[in-house]
Amino acid sequence: MKLEQNDCYFLFSNTNIPDVFFTEYLSQSSGDSIKLYLYLLFLSKYNKDVKINDLSKKLNLPFKTIQESLKYWEDLGVITKKQTGYILTDLQEKELHHLYTPRLTSSPEVSCQNEKNQYRAKAIEEINNSCFQGVMSPSWYNDIDLWFNKFGFDEQVMIALFKYCFERSALHRNYVQTVAEGWSKNNIKNFTDLDNYYQKQEKVHQIKKSITKKLGFSRPLTQYENAYIEKWVIDFNYNMDIIEIALKKTTSKANPNFDYLDKLISDWHDRGFQSANDIHSFLSSFKQQQKNIKELEKKNNYNSYEQRNYENLDSLYAN
Repeated sequence: MKLEQNDCYFLFSNTNIPDVFFTEYLSQSSGDSIKLYLYLLFLSKYNKDVKINDLSKKLNLPFKTIQESLKYWEDLGVITKKQTGYILTDLQEKELHHLYTPRLTSSPEVSCQNEKNQYRAKAIEEINNSCFQGVMSPSWYNDIDLWFNKFGFDEQVMIALFKYCFERSALHRNYVQTVAEGWSKNNIKNFTDLDNYYQKQEKVHQIKKSITKKLGFSRPLTQYENAYIEKWVIDFNYNMDIIEIALKKTTSKANPNFDYLDKLISDWHDRGFQSANDIHSFLSSFKQQQKNIKELEKKNNYNSYEQRNYENLDSLYAN
């Protein structure tokens, strides 16, 4: 027997969505996942028995998309799979359990943190107002406090972190943490460190543009080519005048590539060269040595030991 409700009943009913859904899940979820969740929330009020095929047809979504979305919400703990179907989690209760951490003991060090906590509170207030329009979810407070302790950022860096993600429309937890980890790996602790990091990144960006233009690339650089350039600029601290010497050495190559460029530039770095003049002097000296060796070979008609030492360099520096 199939029981149906009068359509007028739905006209006057409501489906409540907790605010925590908007603050915690909306920005990081796909439109299809949100569409499915809202429909499940609606159906859960009536204990409806529904199959995935029915959801696919009703929501006009592919069967695979329904499966992926169910798995997505299950991984987040928003729904729980049972033998007979799914149970929707009470999001408010879930966040309450996440936030509640009982403090059974207190230490003398706690009172010493008051001044630091005041600065942090002001930083969090600025983040809340500038990035969340004053409605930041309470769970962000725990995350921010964790990142302060984990990464050792000062207040200005933490504010800059959230503004950076906000400006890129990526203000969700995983992205913020990924950026924070990247900054931490670059030894960013205070705003001076961050400013120096930005300057290095801008230098890398400009050199990438210059290299792409000089090589006549109409395509974007690959991940590996970008990594080479970052090594030359950040690790070796080389400017474009040095890199351009290597670029000019590719003119006689049939298929110049970044592996060749990296071998050249890494060789210069290993030799301790710090300026374009150092490299020009070395290349001139090397060219003269090659010339002297060839003249000596021609005169004495033998392969010298010195020539064998220079075989690898010959192939590297041939132009």
